[in-house]
Amino acid sequence: MKKRSKLRGLMLLITGLLTTVLLSGCDGKFVVFDPQGPVAETQYRLIILSAILCAIVVIPVLAITVFIVLRYRDKPGNKAPYKPHWDDSKVLEILWWGIPVIIIGILGAYTARDTYALAKKPPVTDVKPVKIQVTSLDWKWLFQYPDQNIATVNYVHIPAGVQVDFELTSDAPMNSFWIPQLGGQEYTMPGMAMSLWLQADRPGEYYGTGANFSGKDFAHMRFNVIAESQEDFNKWVQSVKGSGNELTKEGYEALAKPSQSGEQTFSSYPADLFDSVVIKNGGHHMDMDMDMDKDADKGDKADADDAKSDSKDAHDMDDMSDMDMSNMNSSEMNHNHQ
Repeated sequence: MKKRSKLRGLMLLITGLLTTVLLSGCDGKFVVFDPQGPVAETQYRLIILSAILCAIVVIPVLAITVFIVLRYRDKPGNKAPYKPHWDDSKVLEILWWGIPVIIIGILGAYTARDTYALAKKPPVTDVKPVKIQVTSLDWKWLFQYPDQNIATVNYVHIPAGVQVDFELTSDAPMNSFWIPQLGGQEYTMPGMAMSLWLQADRPGEYYGTGANFSGKDFAHMRFNVIAESQEDFNKWVQSVKGSGNELTKEGYEALAKPSQSGEQTFSSYPADLFDSVVIKNGGHHMDMDMDMDKDADKGDKADADDAKSDSKDAHDMDDMSDMDMSNMNSSEMNHNHQ
């Protein structure tokens, strides 16, 4: 027994040392639990709720496990009741099935609520959202600003307190775009244009990364997100425009080749670059607002066509009715004349 106790103590000591060593590389700040925007704040509350609901199950189970091991272990003089034919308890069945079902129902309801809420665009404000097109490459990130006609590699500037509409695609294996302090991840896939909106509440520098395995150098797919005031953002845009370093189609082809890259800045790029990447990989890209407008126009046109059709049908019925009356009067006149 003494040997077993010593062995257990040694195992606990080794576990503690390993935990200390492994956690020593962390900077003490868990970015997922440090939300700096409305999207991340909503997801943070959902994470906390999930942890609490899981603890309701995990903590009692662990406590009961320890109790059972201590209470019913084989030792001299153990007074625990021996029931070899016990195999059923309705109360226990209700507890260990009913509680998880309730927890899953609560968690599912909150998850669905927050998911659909974040899928919608936030309320319209006086400040125009910033649009950024993101392309994941091997092994780097390309950011394009269509309204400003500038581009960057492995870093991105955004104005603080302003909605940022990201449009995501990939010209390499599928990856995942993630800025933990601003919101959850969104996949980038070849031939598809995914959408994601985020916002930084205050100026600062935030960590961004690719959260999907995409080859031997995927660990280097990191980028910095610099949130700054609108005035500083406008100054940065003007400085980039004045750099004179243009991104041509040939330059993009060279950039897209598998390799690591540092931060780069481009004063301009081909206007159709993002769309051509989506189409090149078998996709079809159109602006969603244009699609909605076209669908609305189609709906209005269809309603107008239906109205015209109904009007024409009614007119034809009137003509047929007049024709029937005319034929009937003519027949009656011929019969009377005979």
